[in-house]
Amino acid sequence: MTAHAQPRRRALVVGGSTGIGRGVADAWAEAGLDVTVLSRSTPTGPGADRLRWTATDLTDAEQVAGSLALATAGPLHAVCYSAVHYGDRRTLFRDCAEAEWRRQIDVNLHGLWLTLSRTVPALRRTDTPGVFLGISSEVVYNAGPGRSGYAASKAAGAALLDSLAQEESTDAPGAEALRVVQALPAGMVDTPGIRRRRPDGFDYSDYMRPAGFAPLARELAATAGAGLHGAHLVVDGDGAWYPVGERLPVSQSRRIPSGAGS
Repeated sequence: MTAHAQPRRRALVVGGSTGIGRGVADAWAEAGLDVTVLSRSTPTGPGADRLRWTATDLTDAEQVAGSLALATAGPLHAVCYSAVHYGDRRTLFRDCAEAEWRRQIDVNLHGLWLTLSRTVPALRRTDTPGVFLGISSEVVYNAGPGRSGYAASKAAGAALLDSLAQEESTDAPGAEALRVVQALPAGMVDTPGIRRRRPDGFDYSDYMRPAGFAPLARELAATAGAGLHGAHLVVDGDGAWYPVGERLPVSQSRRIPSGAGS
């Protein structure tokens, strides 16, 4: 490193090997950030060589603690929590096993809490405001049948981030030491997790792509979330975004027969 070289800004994406998290991770790497991904599966495909990876199962508290300790050894400029557990299929409440409920809570809510508890101090150790991006869902606003565990855990995660955002708010907009932003897709997203729940030959042509989150990710990297602290943003298929208060996301719920789902 030369005398005038600046160290690269560091970012962390939990659940960043595939799906929306991967779209964010790739965008941050393209923006010049040194990106670490925590996930069960290794990132593959174009751009994977730009990402650091630590194998992490969010249901293994000891492994999570170790991975986060390594990731937060130095300051962090940006963190995204995109890890999610939908369940194998949509299941009516009366048919949902306790083990499934606990896994949704472990990944969708407790994993978020663990990540915040370890990364918030690292986000505060930078000379500019750190930004935390939480990937939300339309179930926070729409719930729906057959999605009780998913809806409850995602709604709780959104409330957790709202509370943190309010704690970080100041009387001078733009002066926050830490900025919290939540974003959700306007429609269904073509991800490996969704594909596991769909039949062979399913048509994904009208589904969003994870790269649709790249413009927002680049904006957050460039501005550290200035002007977006506390926002809930809906990202559409073209990569544009708007506040959820302007237009509620479309519900993806559908009636399902007893004991069946998808």
